[in-house]
Amino acid sequence: MSALSTPAFLVDEGGLLVFYNEAAGLLLGKRFEELGTVGPQEWGSLFGPFDESGDPIPYDDLPIVKAVRAGRPAHAEMTVRSTDGATHDVEVSAFPILTAHGSQGAIAVFWPSLAGINGNGARPA
Repeated sequence: MSALSTPAFLVDEGGLLVFYNEAAGLLLGKRFEELGTVGPQEWGSLFGPFDESGDPIPYDDLPIVKAVRAGRPAHAEMTVRSTDGATHDVEVSAFPILTAHGSQGAIAVFWPSLAGINGNGARPA
């Protein structure tokens, strides 16, 4: 995952952020080594994500949570916030990490949305 040029998050089955790569750190404004392992409430308050109206997306609706719970991929468009306050419209695809014992977490990869979450490349007013 460290070698990926696409930003990626790794969470365990409880939503604990256990790693994100350098590309994600550049987008989010903080390297994983500076933040460390954090729970969903903390990473949610730091980075969002937010819907097209700027409201926080409920934890249960996040693609990475859906991937863990349903054991199948999930995708969405959303806005994330970097530590400097800048917002970024991104697309996110999350995939469960499955073992012989069931779900053990998920990986989410994300990239800039070309159209923006409003479909026109613009943020809501």
